[in-house]
Amino acid sequence: MHRILFSFITFFIAYPLLASPAADELISGMENLMWGKTSHTNFSMTIKTQYWERTLELEAWLDRPEKTLIRIHAPKKEKGVGSLRIGGEMWNYIPKIDRTLKIPPSMMLQPWMGSDFSNDDLVKESSMVNDYRHEISDSYTEEGKTIFRVISKPKPAAPVVWGKLEFLIYSDFIPLQQTFFDDSGKVVKVMKYSDIREIGGRTIPTRWRMLPADKPDQFTEIIVNDIDFDKPLNEELFSLRTLRNPQ
Repeated sequence: MHRILFSFITFFIAYPLLASPAADELISGMENLMWGKTSHTNFSMTIKTQYWERTLELEAWLDRPEKTLIRIHAPKKEKGVGSLRIGGEMWNYIPKIDRTLKIPPSMMLQPWMGSDFSNDDLVKESSMVNDYRHEISDSYTEEGKTIFRVISKPKPAAPVVWGKLEFLIYSDFIPLQQTFFDDSGKVVKVMKYSDIREIGGRTIPTRWRMLPADKPDQFTEIIVNDIDFDKPLNEELFSLRTLRNPQ
């Protein structure tokens, strides 16, 4: 009788762990929720430093996992600046000098347009699903919702720029926070997600604030104004010709 009771209790203690989503499921679910197979987004980016502040108006197209195009529409002096990624290659177009510059892999960690987002953050060359191994380190409940802490470490020889990533993700795949670490394990920056609402037929965070660890008075904030998911995108969109000659 005691053995049966022990087994019964053990099952119900273990059941929440068995019922929890796997780390890989949380990461792939988050990426699918936030980006879909394709997405077309209009958003603003505010960059605030100790000395200046400016806001860009942008449009982006993403065809996962291979292609990204980002275009600046305002302010006027930066209108037409764009970034294109096809596979592992990236180019920036600068209309003032009418030049297309290829970005080498060594520059993927460099700031994009002076922001706290790197080239890799914006064009998403790294694949969270394919390039990292994930594990759940702990979980907790906040306002009745379960939040999982997921640690992501690069796979051997993966072409990634971060030494480690740490995510806080709700059980319904909505991200709450992402922390970026260098190869020595030091925190480089933290992305905080907020203003969760329905947009484009999905419930996602629409405010993304990137905070550099070594500059407490600085941040870059993206506000998603509208987004379309999983609609066909013209293949010609992701070309150097379109990068140089926006329609």
